Amino acid sequence: MSLSVSKKAANNILSPYLPVECRIERVVRLTEKERLFSVAPADARLLGYAPGQFYMVGLPGYGEGPISITSGPGEGGEFELCIRAVGSLTDAVHRLTKGERLWVRGPFGRGFSVEEMKGRDIVFIAGGIGIVPMRSLIKAVAGKPGFGSLTLIYGAKTPDDILFGGEMQEWREMGVDVRVTVDTATAGWKGPVGVVTRILPGLDIDPTNTVAVIIGPPVMYKFVVIGLREKKVADSSILVSLERRMKCGFGKCGHCQINSVYVCQCGPVFRLTELSSLPEAFG
Repeated sequence: MSLSVSKKAANNILSPYLPVECRIERVVRLTEKERLFSVAPADARLLGYAPGQFYMVGLPGYGEGPISITSGPGEGGEFELCIRAVGSLTDAVHRLTKGERLWVRGPFGRGFSVEEMKGRDIVFIAGGIGIVPMRSLIKAVAGKPGFGSLTLIYGAKTPDDILFGGEMQEWREMGVDVRVTVDTATAGWKGPVGVVTRILPGLDIDPTNTVAVIIGPPVMYKFVVIGLREKKVADSSILVSLERRMKCGFGKCGHCQINSVYVCQCGPVFRLTELSSLPEAFG
């Protein structure tokens, strides 16, 4: 049997090395630091992503960096990126407006398997900017048939730091139990105050039929896992997305390596059982 790739098949493979030019269709200011970009790629193959995957996003003269996908899969000819201004590249992207271009490679990594979650209750637990990739997963399942109960626990530093607050009411109307807490309350805040783990004890969870998804700062993971174990949720039913600084997207640079594991290839989504021998994963 020949191992050669036909010309037609080769044309259907998007090179991980070559960025695709993309046009910015909309820019929405979410907070002082975050902007939501709706982007249309020149090559539609760029749109074949799963929740939890990421793109390498770049600008000439500024380099590139990993950005989580925040739109739901299959939403048309565009995708959405929520970008926080934290350096020269992201500052430059924030200066872009509708009609301007950026360059994107991907999608990369292992995302969430939505099909494997069907028939089960799902608890989404997000901290800070972890709600960005979580939104992609929520949009993939909320309001869709075949899933059990859906609960979102989201923690932000202050009410002003809450992302997608306006959409959360829409998620409630689709049956998602949304619970938002803040570290520090400001005038007018009437919701819970404290870390996300303070909400876990009050949840009614069926541990035999629940999938828990955790995305947030690494310091959060240890304590959320303890809380879920107290609820008798098995490690095999706990999914996490690791925040490791990816540089290439396909396991060549070694920047995201944890022992023998390349997060950009094997993750960023992992079952907790897959990380039992990698204590550095949450470091």
